[in-house]
Amino acid sequence: MSESEAVLLFSYGTLRQPEVQLATFGRLLAGRETAVVGFRLEWLTITDPHVIATSGSDRHPLLVPADGPGEASVPGTVFEISAAELAAADEYEVDDYRRVLVPLDTGKQAWVYVFAG
Repeated sequence: MSESEAVLLFSYGTLRQPEVQLATFGRLLAGRETAVVGFRLEWLTITDPHVIATSGSDRHPLLVPADGPGEASVPGTVFEISAAELAAADEYEVDDYRRVLVPLDTGKQAWVYVFAG
C-alpha cells in the first residue's frame, strides 16, 4: 500500500469524534453512514492515559464477531483516508484492538478495529 493510496476505514466509536480526528489525523474527516455486518458491540475499559485524554472517556466500544449467522450489524461511519492516516489510526488504537478487513452493508470492505482477544 503506497502512502498516497486511499483506503476505507470504518469507525463505530471514538474515531468519529472531531477532537480524536484532529489529534490523530490533523484534520476532520468526511465520511458516510453505513454498517459493518456480522459483528456486535461490547464495551472495554481503556487504561491508556493518552487515549483517555484524547477521547474524553475510558469506556470505548468494542467490535466482536456476532454469535451466529444472523443479520447482526453495527452502524457507524466509513472514511476514505490515506495509508499514512491508517498508520496514525494504528498508533491511536490500544493493544486491545487489532485492525482487520470487514464487509460493509454496501458490499465494499473496509478496515476496522476489532477485539484483539
